[in-house]
Order: sequence, then C-alpha cells, then structure tokens
Amino acid sequence: MSIAFVGGGNMASAIIGGLLKSGKPAADILVLEPNASQRSVLQRDLGVITLEAPGSVLQRADVVVWAVKPQTFKEAAAAAGTHIGKALHFSVMAGIRSNAIADALGTERVVRAMPNTPALIGQGIAGLYARPAVTPTERRDAERLLATTGRTLWVEREEDLDAVTALSGSGPAYVFYFVEAMVQAAEDMGLSAEQGKQLALATFSGASALASNSDEPPSVLRERVTSKGGTTYAALTSLEASQVKAAFVKAIKAAQRRAAELGNEFG
Repeated sequence: MSIAFVGGGNMASAIIGGLLKSGKPAADILVLEPNASQRSVLQRDLGVITLEAPGSVLQRADVVVWAVKPQTFKEAAAAAGTHIGKALHFSVMAGIRSNAIADALGTERVVRAMPNTPALIGQGIAGLYARPAVTPTERRDAERLLATTGRTLWVEREEDLDAVTALSGSGPAYVFYFVEAMVQAAEDMGLSAEQGKQLALATFSGASALASNSDEPPSVLRERVTSKGGTTYAALTSLEASQVKAAFVKAIKAAQRRAAELGNEFG
C-alpha cells in the first residue's frame, strides 16, 4: 500500500514514524509539504520522499492522508485533486467534516480521524468515522495507519467526533492543567516543583494504569481510596463544595460546542 501525506507536520510525522517502525518501506511513503525546512526534516529524520508541490507521482497513492491546517484544506485539495486518482482519503484535520472533504475531492471514500498528541509517543487514542462508501477492508486499512500511534475507537455518527474531540482530542490539556495545579500545591506545601511534578505524573500514570486493568468503574475505585474522615475525603469534600466536577463537565461540553462551531465554519 502506497501512502501519500498532504502536510508533514507533527501528527503526520508521528504516523509516518510509526509506519516505518512497523516495517513500512520509506519508498512507499510520499509527503507533500511546501515548507522547505520541514521537508528537510522529513528527509533527514524519516527518509521519505517529499514534494514541494503536487505532481503526477501522487497518482500511485492507495491512501491519501490529509494533515494540513483546516483553513488551508480547500486550497490544498484544489491543487492536488487532479493527481490523487482513486485513493482512499483519510483525514486527521480538525473541524473539516467528511461531506466537505468528499465534495472537494469528488469521492465518497473518506475516513475522518480525531487523534490526540500522545500519538507522538505511541500512546494516543483516535476516534474514527467512515462514510458509507468505505469498505470493511478500507476501514481495516485506516486502523492500521494509526495502529502504532495508539488505540482507535470507531463512531457510527460523524457528530460524535465532536464529543471525541472534547474528551480525548483536548483531553491531554486537561491532564496537564491538573498536573500544574498539583505542582503548585506541592510548592505551597514546601516541596520543590520537580518533586511535585514527579509525584503528580506518577500518580496520573499509575491511577490510569490501575483503572485500565480493573473491571470496576472509576467511582468504585475512587471510593476505595476514600475513608470517611480521612485525607482523601477532606480533599474530595472540598472539590465537591467548589463544584469542580460540574465545572469540568461544563468545560468539556464547551469544547464539544466549539468543535461543532469549527465544523460549521470550515465545512
């Protein structure tokens, strides 16, 4: 399977790096990237073929991965459209709906993905949506594209990708936000920032691993750490008094609304 990437930024580089590690020959990967310095990085670090502008070589691609900024998609599609043949189109662009992609490219064989930044270290998760014309084999091809960047999760309604964006697409920022707060609290209590960071990150990764390996819901795991009248109880009581959970749910819904707004704005 020959793969062409339109855009060679961080997410494209993460996917390409994973493909190469899994044994994909660099000769089967082509990247269309107009930025000269980024092309140099791709050639030096990944050894893939790069193009400054669309050309007939794109016609050999079985899959085209769209990884450009949403506001530049229409221009990129217009330039590359005559060269992309009958490829399956796979989008990792935020805010561009599949009908806009299908209309711009003249094909119904479109898969949308909403990955997140832990994909850069192979620990991501991506929501996937396929238009009805995409075959089961092509859905498996889409999964394989992202297999080395982390997990995948299919949704059957495209609008559900807005919720995926709000939860996991933006989610790493929420974790970093809470880590920041824990580091600040550590310093307030007399620990160093580095000590606070180590404790916070180990706690997040350990708790996540524990939850992943347990059949019990998070609420039960939380209750097991919470003894009435104890330290955890004092902290959670304070959080509830400040309505932190309600505010957090409200924040995630705000991200979902913004994802929908971007979809309306860009297509």
